[in-house]
Amino acid sequence: MQLNFSGLRALVTGAGKGIGRDTVKALHASGARVVAVSRTNADLVSLSKECPGVETVCVDLADWEATEQALGGVGPVDLLVNNAAVAFLQPFLEVTKEAYDMSFNVNLRAVIQVSQIVARGLIARGAPGVIVNVSSQASQRGLTNHSVYCSTKGALDILTKVMAVELGPHKIRVNAVNPTVVMTPMGQAAWSDPQKAKAMLDRIPLGRFAEVENVVDTILFLLSDRSSMITGSTVPVDGGFLAT
Repeated sequence: MQLNFSGLRALVTGAGKGIGRDTVKALHASGARVVAVSRTNADLVSLSKECPGVETVCVDLADWEATEQALGGVGPVDLLVNNAAVAFLQPFLEVTKEAYDMSFNVNLRAVIQVSQIVARGLIARGAPGVIVNVSSQASQRGLTNHSVYCSTKGALDILTKVMAVELGPHKIRVNAVNPTVVMTPMGQAAWSDPQKAKAMLDRIPLGRFAEVENVVDTILFLLSDRSSMITGSTVPVDGGFLAT
């Protein structure tokens, strides 16, 4: 399925690594003008060399004021992928305020802030648009040592639905993708223990973790007109994990 995003401008957060980086590359290859947002400048420099013409913005989305300053004047955006996220793995009884605050600031609050900036611009222009939030299977299942991460993703799922309800009349679609473990640097850090990985793999009917391209393909479908009647959905990319 060939998707063409020529003439459209996309913004991707968490663009330095993993799902976000490959989403930028796929959108760029499909004709979109892309704004790549990351807190790590070195990642943006290397991305710019891979994808000449990509605009880069270096900002820590956990900082509301810095984000407003960096993105408040970003200009017209038609497609938004809220991918930036952090994961602090702590037993419930050892959850810290710092881990809680950082997780909710990046995984939820930044989604609200960046989406407001983009949606207000779309509405002011009278233009249709699409937002895809990168959630997780952890939004719908309890995973050991993931109490804060699961909570942020559960909140993101319901935020996605409320955004879809409120922004739908403005012709802005909002969906989420909910991957299983993906072999990104963050996924490898969390699931490198073979015993821990086996316990998860045993719960996935297809018997494997996701590749980055599995998630990117789903994101691109949801951004495209091929999914024009889909909004308010949370789409599993999980090998059947949530079916068990």
